[in-house]
Amino acid sequence: MNPHQDAASLVDVLHSRADHQPDRTAFLFLQDGEAVTASLTYETLHRQARAIAAHLQSMEPPVGQALLLYPSGLEFIAALWGCLYAGVAAVPMQPPRPKQSLARLQAIVADAQVTLALTTAAQLGNLKRQADHHPMLAALHWLATDTIPDDMANVWRSPSARRDTLAFIQYTSGSTGSPKGVMVSHGNLIQNSEYLRQCFALSTESVSVTWLPNFHDMGLIDGILQPLYTGFLGVIMPPVAFLQAPVLWLHAITRYRATHCGGPNFAYDLCTRKVTLAQRTALDLSNWVTAYNGAEPVNRDTLERFTEHFKPCGFQAHYFYPCYGMAEATLIISGGRVQDAPIYFAADVDALEDHRVVAGGAASKRIKHVVGCGRPWLDTRIIIAEPGSLTRCAPDCVGEIWVAGASVIRGYWNRPDLLADTFASLADTGEGPYLRTGDLGFLKDGELFVTGRLKDVIIIRGHNHYPQDIEQTVQESCAGLRPACGAAFTIEVQGQERLVVVQEVERSHLRHLDVSAAVKTIREAVANEYGLQVFAVAFIKPARIPKTSSGKIQRHACRKQFLDGTLEIIEAAKTTAC
Repeated sequence: MNPHQDAASLVDVLHSRADHQPDRTAFLFLQDGEAVTASLTYETLHRQARAIAAHLQSMEPPVGQALLLYPSGLEFIAALWGCLYAGVAAVPMQPPRPKQSLARLQAIVADAQVTLALTTAAQLGNLKRQADHHPMLAALHWLATDTIPDDMANVWRSPSARRDTLAFIQYTSGSTGSPKGVMVSHGNLIQNSEYLRQCFALSTESVSVTWLPNFHDMGLIDGILQPLYTGFLGVIMPPVAFLQAPVLWLHAITRYRATHCGGPNFAYDLCTRKVTLAQRTALDLSNWVTAYNGAEPVNRDTLERFTEHFKPCGFQAHYFYPCYGMAEATLIISGGRVQDAPIYFAADVDALEDHRVVAGGAASKRIKHVVGCGRPWLDTRIIIAEPGSLTRCAPDCVGEIWVAGASVIRGYWNRPDLLADTFASLADTGEGPYLRTGDLGFLKDGELFVTGRLKDVIIIRGHNHYPQDIEQTVQESCAGLRPACGAAFTIEVQGQERLVVVQEVERSHLRHLDVSAAVKTIREAVANEYGLQVFAVAFIKPARIPKTSSGKIQRHACRKQFLDGTLEIIEAAKTTAC
């Protein structure tokens, strides 16, 4: 049993670590993905957090919510804990890039009713210059927390934080006009941290290496809060270091004998494609007990190719840990056992598209290997419900995944209007309330299988198709198309739903892509696999597809850009209609 699972708040967790293990290293930061450029012990973090908290407590009028605009680094961790120590609700956000639209940031500032923005001294000047062009942002009080003197810690007053106290507001990806701030309490975080500790079999001897963004739930809760909750070393590198050279992540896993690391499916695909055979010789991945894979659809082919590619480095198939979660459940919802290999179910695709669960066999025209995402732990409950009637689905049917438990948040900041659509009880029994995830899936022998998004299902001529399946077929149809960087959706043309594909092209292929041949190949592949006619294909440059902060494709945003003409289509690959 972890002594902190009964803690009243996260403040008590860090305070206890500093009291009992003051000199133990909590975090290391690798600025370039290799060299250690900063570190934090429990006592140092405790002192910095108290100093920041004391400054926040001294401000008039009192601070309710604070915007956190930090690059990857230990300054963010100190600021986050400073907010927790002050009883201030943190609002983590990605710092805006130069020339980036600030519409979403302004919408969140307005929605969260933020008056204070925290950042580093190095970032402060540029952020204020960007803010000066927008009255709402210019009106914020800006504070560089790394300039607050340590002796402020002496006047810190411990807040009366309890389990139901709001810890931070996690803004999910959405339209700029209607941001949704998930209200995460200290109780939610302690419950989900204990969930992570148990299902991943974590201990004080564990080690994690993360490149995940600090403003996203997976990077924030598993990469930053979990090491401190359980008491193991957390090694952090910037996301850009991993994206530019994925081998740096694997090098760090090797160097620190990391046991607990992960990310979305695309991260493993990127490693498989970018890490060369020569680079592989310096890697030892044999300590990597839990290679978790979540935040986007888990692909069996990706898992098998990664395992085969890195088997010479000591990586084994059962290290993979597919899991499922979302911000509204704090983070994790389901996961397996660390000693088990991933579980696959060979589903008949025609039945799956009809929301039925049928094992594929000799008579099946198409078979899809769906990856299991484990089972619920602790008090978490999962049911599969029919989204129309709000009744429990039969065991052999696909429905909406509903979740309940102490990790589930109580609602969205300042948006009571969303509660009726977010939470529901079973219409026939009154059981609930449950969080409606908006994801489709089924339970088989206690294992959760996620099949797609409720609102992203493509319906053409009465048949359901999952966009991620079509996107994968497109990306595998010809060379030069970026994996996990495409969107399939429908538009209405003369009263009929027609299929559109938007796809990023690898930078190395931008000048050499034979557009006509690629469009022809894509149409043939989709027609052969799904019996569908692709109405339009749009090729775009790398990093142009709308995605959430965790890497999920924003198909609705992409569709809107396609229809209103704001999608940055490569000039030589203008949309081609049948």
